Amino acid sequence: MRLAILDDFQNVVKSIGDWSQIEDRVDVTAYNDHLEDPGALVERLEPFDIVFVIRERSKFPKEVLERLPNLKLLITAGMRNRSIDLKTAEAQGITVCGTGGSGNSTAELTFALILCVMRNIPDQVQSIREGGWQVGLGEGVMGKTLGIIGLGRQGKAVAKIGKGFDMEILAWSRSLTAEQCAEQGARLADSLEALMAEADVVTIHVPLTDSSRGLIGAAELSHMKDSAYLINTSRGPIVEEAPLIDAVTSGRIAGAGLDVFDIEPLPDDHPYRTLSGIVPTPHLGYTALENYQCYCPDVIEDIDAFLKGAPVRVIAP
Repeated sequence: MRLAILDDFQNVVKSIGDWSQIEDRVDVTAYNDHLEDPGALVERLEPFDIVFVIRERSKFPKEVLERLPNLKLLITAGMRNRSIDLKTAEAQGITVCGTGGSGNSTAELTFALILCVMRNIPDQVQSIREGGWQVGLGEGVMGKTLGIIGLGRQGKAVAKIGKGFDMEILAWSRSLTAEQCAEQGARLADSLEALMAEADVVTIHVPLTDSSRGLIGAAELSHMKDSAYLINTSRGPIVEEAPLIDAVTSGRIAGAGLDVFDIEPLPDDHPYRTLSGIVPTPHLGYTALENYQCYCPDVIEDIDAFLKGAPVRVIAP
């Protein structure tokens, strides 16, 4: 059988885990690029029986899955992937399996971005590389108010780190209660607008759904302090790009740290690549060694179990 590994940008998947367990039964091909066009993706994957997709980069809607008659097993890193049409996969007789993960790498990256934007670290590093020295003044996080949108697993982890920095924790989501906030040492904001207005740093930790798409737009950004920062390590479309670019370029907010984008990889000519005040990282939330040390052995086990007729970690059917 033939296995395609998609979006292995760092070319590391085949070096992690014991692939010899399946190499006598499976021919493995890893792709280090990304195909956004559905037709190009179908053309690439037509010969393959098994596909491993790293998180939600490559999309598998109905129109793609129905054009892959050879596909029998689709594996996603993690146990949830909103880019896969599970109903169509089941109708096509495609088994969808997942993997484990290591935990809080996204929360850790969130704070890396907070510190980068507030201490202006990228510009300081660039100054050193160009033979210069200090440029401008950064600011600390101690005593600042951290506004967390969404207090799920990642939001809780971010709150814990924020408490370690002696930050005041403010949280909001549509279903969040004061009691749930209190358990995390946080205070419940009366509304999204109230959180945006009070926080010195706003960080997003809700999944992308129909109700969260465009959650942060011009109206919400207008409530922020001109000294405040926005961090997004969740999903790009939760924040409307044009209003954010306008808010940063006009000085309406102090800056933003972004790990996720509407289109990934980020287009070469996108303003985020060059705009002063925005620190972009290439979706690093999940790309920690500890995560891959969970993903890869689980993929191997998923394939071995499927070939033996007893699939594990099944998401669908």
